Amino acid sequence: MERRSFLQGAVLGAGLAGAGSAGAAVNAPGLPQTRPQDPADLPFVADPGEMRGEMLYRPFGRHAEKISAIGMGGFHLGKNAVSDAEATRLIHAGIERGITFMDNCWDYNEGRSELRMGEALSQGGYRDKVFLMSKMDGRTRDEAMRQIDTSLKRLRTDRIDLVQHHEILRYDDPDRVFAEGGAMEAFVEAKKQGKLRYIGFTGHKDPRIHLQMLEVAAERGFQFDAVQMPLNVMDAHFRSFGHLVLPYLVQNGIAPLAMKTFGDGVILKSDAPIKPLEYLHFSLNLPVSVVITGIQNQRDLDQAFEAVKTFRPMDKAKVAELLGRSRAYALEGKYELFKTSATFDGTAKNAAWLGEDVPGVQKLAPTME
Repeated sequence: MERRSFLQGAVLGAGLAGAGSAGAAVNAPGLPQTRPQDPADLPFVADPGEMRGEMLYRPFGRHAEKISAIGMGGFHLGKNAVSDAEATRLIHAGIERGITFMDNCWDYNEGRSELRMGEALSQGGYRDKVFLMSKMDGRTRDEAMRQIDTSLKRLRTDRIDLVQHHEILRYDDPDRVFAEGGAMEAFVEAKKQGKLRYIGFTGHKDPRIHLQMLEVAAERGFQFDAVQMPLNVMDAHFRSFGHLVLPYLVQNGIAPLAMKTFGDGVILKSDAPIKPLEYLHFSLNLPVSVVITGIQNQRDLDQAFEAVKTFRPMDKAKVAELLGRSRAYALEGKYELFKTSATFDGTAKNAAWLGEDVPGVQKLAPTME
């Protein structure tokens, strides 16, 4: 598929505005418009999921298995404010109440997040009760495989259910991942070896970069199993993953994984007239497989289950009313710092995590002085 037709198809499928849309004085030539004429013109979940006990379960994209609609974020579990014992307790409590999706990353808290999750899952058969995900930063085959093997050891397991290319933030990231000697070669090899079951990617910077990753994959005949991205009441107004990327994922059977419902608490600092449960309800109302949320204390855990208990599918009118309350705070991305600043860009601050350039690039590259 040609690049222009791919991008135009994604944008038109999302119902985004053309020139003269509200909130955009000038459109850059050739770039997809990211401000929708109608922020509430989003895909909504057709089936809220299967309720078992305290938790809803939804299909993992085009695959038969189901995962919990709430996922336990790994970053928060590795924070200094959480003790090893408390992290284990929260993980066990979440699983006992029905959470199956476990989020993590090779670089979270210098490995402490994976170590803590590995310890908790190694006890009492908990590993076999969860769908375990982790993310790798390496852009080369060798660096990505090294990180996968390190994560397996930290997580005390012989396989990770879903492994994702982490922080696809730059337009060259897709080319680096899919290059000869790139990270995708390691992922495919690791899958053949039984070290992982599914392959996805994550990013939080700009939906157009997600579309670039999906396009490069399509050009190479590869279909991802999952894609992780910010989906929240602010996103619907500004550089919207919900409008630009989500429809494509749903249409193609790729599991959408929602994150940054609260933006690590930054979105709550807006003091928008929206309750925390409403933030979670909005994300659950989208056709996502899971909403990954940070849980670092009992209050966070109880809040997640309360959101599931009280969730009722919302129609467009209800969503429009909710988004009306967030609009004034969202238009410039002030509270979505992951889009508008480098605050959340771990691989920008630690470029060594990406690894060296692949041999083909090193051979061609001039000496930069």
